[in-house]
Amino acid sequence: MQILALETSTESGSCALWQDGAVIERICPPGRSHSETLLPLVRELLAESGMAIGQLDAIAFDTGPGAFTGLRVACGAAQGLAVAADLPLLPVVSLEAMAAATGAARVLSLLDARMGEVYSASYQRQGDAMVLQGEIRVTAPDNVDLPSADWLACGNALTAYPALAERLGTAGRVLMPAILPEATWLARLGALKFAAGEGIDPALAAPLYIRDKVAKTISERLSEGGRA
Repeated sequence: MQILALETSTESGSCALWQDGAVIERICPPGRSHSETLLPLVRELLAESGMAIGQLDAIAFDTGPGAFTGLRVACGAAQGLAVAADLPLLPVVSLEAMAAATGAARVLSLLDARMGEVYSASYQRQGDAMVLQGEIRVTAPDNVDLPSADWLACGNALTAYPALAERLGTAGRVLMPAILPEATWLARLGALKFAAGEGIDPALAAPLYIRDKVAKTISERLSEGGRA
């Protein structure tokens, strides 16, 4: 099985190639836009592996939630490559990839949504898969629901909102603030989804936007305690 994965939901973009269980990953250079660096990295990755796009079985991409512009980059790139090579797409949720990366059985994934808010979702491991418990939410840090004490919490929202990290730490949760969505884990989860027949037509691919209102003015963000 050959799965290409594209991840650009945060400032730390990446791409990865799954080849029958072995994964090679490339990280987008910092300080440059994902739209500028992602596809050259994909070409480099495939060339190093001796692969052509047409030899892939599917392409996984981070459907979100995450940065508005970044989500469009991965989705658009995945669609273009998939249409050209007649491949299915495998949408993978950023918070699910984060949960998988922890190696824990029960995970609360927390991604900084900016605007003074947090994307959150709880996952339980079933085999190699991470199964969503409840729904994906975007809330103020104070309104994040805390699962029971045997859950691990991960994600950059723990660094962006220290009060949230303190609340979780006081409640006895293990914290992993350095965890971000990575293409390696998108590829691994994408392989599971492909094996389960979950591929979709490229025309149906779309970013996952949790907010009804994607953009706020600077004055709105500051009035709500967020960052400009």
